[in-house]
Amino acid sequence: MKKTPLLNVALSRLIASLGHGDMVVIGDAGLPVPPGVELIDLALTHGVPDFVSTLKVVLSEMQVESHALAKEIFDRQPTALSTLDELNDEGSLGRRDLLSHEQFKGLSRQARAIVRTGECQPYCNIVLVSGVTF
Repeated sequence: MKKTPLLNVALSRLIASLGHGDMVVIGDAGLPVPPGVELIDLALTHGVPDFVSTLKVVLSEMQVESHALAKEIFDRQPTALSTLDELNDEGSLGRRDLLSHEQFKGLSRQARAIVRTGECQPYCNIVLVSGVTF
């Protein structure tokens, strides 16, 4: 059995297969999944699993070079925003890019996969861009 926190087979496989610059989206329950983009659906019910818990487990295994958020997250101020700011300040998320929500959804078409959480707060979505460990 794995020693790391991530136990989900599909998510573990995805992270192990990433190359430099590949994108993974972690999204709330309402984020649309574009045709042709793999969906890893973790959602069980409202709030389970939540966005922050899912993000932290992904970060335990994924090297992140940069991330993108929709600017609208700052207008709505979901509770996840404080954790995103903390992770950004400690360098876990690399460079931050801000996009409109429409641009964010457009960028998600290029993702290797979208991870759907049970989060039900608007704009709790992030694009993670894979980095390298060397």
